[in-house]
Amino acid sequence: MGLLAIRGQWDWLASVRARPRIVLTFVASALMVATNWVVYIWSVNHDHIIDASLGYFITPLFNVLFGIGLGERLRLTQWLAVALAACGVVWLTVSAGQLPWIGLVIAVTFSLYGLLRKTAALGALEGLSIETLVLLPAASLFLLLPNAGSSHAFGSDVTLTILLISAGPVTAIPLLMFAYGARRIPLSLMGLLQYIGPSIQLLIGVWLFNEPFGEDNLAGFALIWLGLLIYSGDSLARGITIRSDQQEKKSPDEHQAKSN
Repeated sequence: MGLLAIRGQWDWLASVRARPRIVLTFVASALMVATNWVVYIWSVNHDHIIDASLGYFITPLFNVLFGIGLGERLRLTQWLAVALAACGVVWLTVSAGQLPWIGLVIAVTFSLYGLLRKTAALGALEGLSIETLVLLPAASLFLLLPNAGSSHAFGSDVTLTILLISAGPVTAIPLLMFAYGARRIPLSLMGLLQYIGPSIQLLIGVWLFNEPFGEDNLAGFALIWLGLLIYSGDSLARGITIRSDQQEKKSPDEHQAKSN
C-alpha cells in the first residue's frame, strides 16, 4: 500500500468497483500462494528441503499439464518429458513407500498461482496488494491469538524479530518480480528460470543441512531432470525456429519498403 501511495497508483480501484469479480481471482491466487508458503516453511523447519525442491523442479511440467486443460496441444517431445517426470515421481513414491506430497502440493499450488497471475486483469503490484489484504486477517489471528498454533516468537527477541520481519521483503520482492515477469516473458523462458531456485534449494539441503540423498533419490531426480532437459531443449528449439520464421517474413517486407 505504501508503494501504491508513493506512485499514486490508484486508477485500478475503478476497475475493481466496476467489476468486483476481479477480486475473486486474487482471492484464489492468495489461497494458492498461502498454501504454497505454509507447506514450504513447514518442510524447511522439518528437514524436508530436498522434498520442497522437488516441487519447484516439477512445477514447469505441471504448467504444461494445465496448458492441456486450456486447450493447448503437446508435441511428442513434451509428452516424453512429462512421462519421464511422472516416472521419476512414481519411483520416488515406491522407493520411499509414500507419495512425495510436499513436492506435489508445492508444484500444483505454484503452477495454479502462476496461471492465475498470468491471466489476471490487474498488474503485479495491485494484485499483490489485494492478495496481501486477503491474507492479512488470517495471518494476524494466527500470530496474535493464544493457542492458535504460532510459537509467539515475534517480539520476544530483537534479533529474531528482525529476521522474521526481513522474511517479508525477502519473500514479497521476488513474488512481485515473478508477477511482473509472468506477464512479459514466454512461459518457456519462465519455466527455464524457475529451475534456478530448486537447484539452490537442493544444494542447501544436501551440503548445508546434510539431508539424506541416496541412490534412490538420485535415480528419481535423474528421471525428472532428464524430462526437464528434454522439455527445455524442445522449448528453446521451437523458440529459435519461430524467431527465424518471423525474421524471414520480416526481411522481404523491409526490402520492399526500402525499394519503395
